[in-house]
Amino acid sequence: MTALSLGLLFAAITLFVMFSGAPISFALGSVAIGFMYAFMPASALDTVTQNVYEEMASITLLSIPLFILKGAAIGKSRAGQDLYAALHVWMNKVPGGLGIANVFACALFAAMAGSSPATCSAIGSAGIPEMRKRGYSPGFAAGIIAAGGTLGILLPPSITMILYAVAAEQSLGRLFLAGIAPGLLLVGLFAAYAVLNYQREFRRAKIAFDAEGTNSALLSRDHFTLREKVEMLPRVVPFVVLLIGVMVALYGGFATPSETAGLGGLLALALIAVVYGVWRPRDVKPILLSTLKESTMLMFIIGMSLLFSYVMSYLHISQEAAQAIVALQLSKWLLLATVLLLVIVLGFFLPPVSIILMLAPIILPPLKAAGFDLIWFGVLMTIVMETGLIHPPVGLNIFVIKNIAPDIPLSDIIWGVLPFVVLMLLSVVLICIFPGIATGLPDWVMGPAALGK
Repeated sequence: MTALSLGLLFAAITLFVMFSGAPISFALGSVAIGFMYAFMPASALDTVTQNVYEEMASITLLSIPLFILKGAAIGKSRAGQDLYAALHVWMNKVPGGLGIANVFACALFAAMAGSSPATCSAIGSAGIPEMRKRGYSPGFAAGIIAAGGTLGILLPPSITMILYAVAAEQSLGRLFLAGIAPGLLLVGLFAAYAVLNYQREFRRAKIAFDAEGTNSALLSRDHFTLREKVEMLPRVVPFVVLLIGVMVALYGGFATPSETAGLGGLLALALIAVVYGVWRPRDVKPILLSTLKESTMLMFIIGMSLLFSYVMSYLHISQEAAQAIVALQLSKWLLLATVLLLVIVLGFFLPPVSIILMLAPIILPPLKAAGFDLIWFGVLMTIVMETGLIHPPVGLNIFVIKNIAPDIPLSDIIWGVLPFVVLMLLSVVLICIFPGIATGLPDWVMGPAALGK
């Protein structure tokens, strides 16, 4: 059987098993082992555990459970609600300030927790009811939280970027730095849209009031004294200091990513103990159980995805696919557009973890041969995968929001997130036109990347 026919069979069976409803890790693992049995030497089955262990024996991957611990500690406390409340108090006089506060709160919480669903849950549980009470449309309130939550896989520390760094064999520190400016770009775009949407909804409310006397909470504003604003800071500042401290430790060369993750996890536990009194065993138990559950699930997906990629490589499927892409002789930018379109399509069905580990062996060699910076591409790929978190049919953040606000129709949530999908794609175009948005900061902090990286 030729590599092409073997590859088509491999892809068809993988899709069939996935659509059968099997968990992703079991689907990838079962297909990989099935093809090992059918097309590889019998002795290959004796090395399954060894291959999985060797692929996962990476000090970089060790940071994932530790970052999850930090995120769980912060996510299980009231840090998200307090962060949102403080930003709302300080920004209430800005037109659309409530929407902007949600965007900033999502960005800061995502940078502290590193998890999109946790960000949506923590900020959305307070932000969505508050926005609706203030007269914002339910679709916009849901959309801005769902989109803000996607920043969790772009702003460091990002588990998705950790996996990309391993799969692409790139510097994790450089990749983290490359995600900061694009993340801030998205924050700016989301905030600008929040202002424009506020002005549109405010005009509609004003017209309705003038014509029919229909009053809207959007027409009224709260007033907070300086004392009330200052009183909101003590619970927020420690977590912002934690975020800054972790970044300084990582980029200042004081600690490796794994050491930084461990430090961040321990400090997060210490902070919630001091600030919120979460220190008793019954309080800490849910945090540890959540960390164990999420880490086990994610590491199992990673292990099976790596085994899946190993089988693809052994059977020369990934190499032949990469050569086939090169043989198409697409122009540099058409190649990039084709790859990103493939990522978007896979985002309809798969989470970012699986997309990275399945596609990396196929798409990275042609992209590198075309002269693209793989760090720069990692940022683009991450943003494109972010859209997969807020568009159906998978759209994980959509269903997190639906769980938080079950009375908001799913159609309203989907229409609410679509403008943010457009803004994300706009950011991809801007980063293509101005690559320094992604590469400028890592080059400035760590020096220009070595040739060929």
